[in-house]
Amino acid sequence: MRGRRFRLIWPHPRAPAVNHRLEQQASRRHLIEGDVNTSPLRNVWYQEHLDAAGRALVDEDARHFLSQSLSTPCLGAVRRAQGIWIEDTGGRRYMDFHGNNVHHLGYGHPKLIAALKQQLDDLSFAPRRFTNEPAVALARKLSSIAPEGLGKVLFATGGSDAIDMALKLARAVTGRFKTISFWDSFHGAGFGGMSVGGEALFRAAPMGPLLPGTEHVAPFACYRCPYGYADIKGKPDLDACKMTCANMVRYVLEKEGDVAAVIAEPVRALPYLPPPGYWRAVREACDAAGALLIFDEIPFALGKTGRMFVSEHFDVVPDILVLGKALGGGILPISAIVARPEFDRLPDRALGHYTHEKNPVSARAALTTIEIIEEEGLVENAARVGARALERLQAMKERHALIGDVRGLGLVLGVELVRDRATKEPAVEAAERVLYRALERGLNFKVTMGNVLTLTPPLVITEQEMDQALDILETCLQDER
Repeated sequence: MRGRRFRLIWPHPRAPAVNHRLEQQASRRHLIEGDVNTSPLRNVWYQEHLDAAGRALVDEDARHFLSQSLSTPCLGAVRRAQGIWIEDTGGRRYMDFHGNNVHHLGYGHPKLIAALKQQLDDLSFAPRRFTNEPAVALARKLSSIAPEGLGKVLFATGGSDAIDMALKLARAVTGRFKTISFWDSFHGAGFGGMSVGGEALFRAAPMGPLLPGTEHVAPFACYRCPYGYADIKGKPDLDACKMTCANMVRYVLEKEGDVAAVIAEPVRALPYLPPPGYWRAVREACDAAGALLIFDEIPFALGKTGRMFVSEHFDVVPDILVLGKALGGGILPISAIVARPEFDRLPDRALGHYTHEKNPVSARAALTTIEIIEEEGLVENAARVGARALERLQAMKERHALIGDVRGLGLVLGVELVRDRATKEPAVEAAERVLYRALERGLNFKVTMGNVLTLTPPLVITEQEMDQALDILETCLQDER
């Protein structure tokens, strides 16, 4: 049943208490597996908070678009987005701490808008057989800021396409096709991303069969260690676990013997941070096995964690780095891979060759986005504001038993809610209630895995705005007492 709509037939032939318990279990599973859009609280929100114009748009959206989990039905309808704020058709404003991680600059940055207007006047499109100045300038810029040793690029229109290019390149370079990736990971909605990804929602029938040779291992997750080493606080005890999570990667690499690449998110989007030394151990295991290391930095590259690239936190350089989402400044879709120059050995094959690969407008968007991040010191701002926010969330944890764990890096912050700190039972219903209370008060964020409040605000956020958002969050948590 993983990844499918969960339906119960009522009444259950047994006692009402059993019916109630099954209903609660169904609700939890419903939320954890991604159908939060069809939960009862979503229906309440729809009835109480949408104005006539918003309701009309949402209803028409449902008539015209194919239904799919995670995006049907819509929460509402947006009419304006500026800075850290989005505004719906009824005039309700939200601080956007979700933004699908495309909004590093906030929305509608004036310098980016001006650059795109100028580019549209200068050159709006270039046929694929020609190059152009913005595309070359973007390639030059990415090569100059990428981790040392990476320098050759390819562009695509979305992260799923970029993942496919990375997988193709790894196969071609190594002469192998197998991969190792992690359960619960997300690497895109195409068949390549679905196959190496580890979320049941995207892997379940009837979408298969998926790519062969895509091996999976349990991910690092110190608070909920899949190998059983987590204590109540979930802090890594390396003396006890001896880096079992990293050793398992090495074990599978050795047993398979012919793996092309390990592909992973260096910081998991829940978020989960790796234990100290994890990526160094995996890098060494890849080198020993002749496998490449691919880092999927699509959600967090370009400063979200307080460094330009996530891998910089761990002093490890991948063989191929994948980025996207925020690269287009929250306006245009563009993604890229940055690889080792010695991998440039396939002149007679096509890794991507997408129609809009070197689109001058999307290239200009990406180039200007990077320039703004550098000129305005947004990476440093993310590190400073994020560290301050993490301290406050840790203090909040001491006041609220509902919070089982707080974790984060830069402006990637997670608050995991539990019904009991000793058992760590996920507080799924409470997380959903907190979400809708926060929306009512003007704060938008994502709930991950059913019970993790995931906060990823734009890099332009100020300390005052962060305080305002955390005030809202604490008020919503207090309502759960």
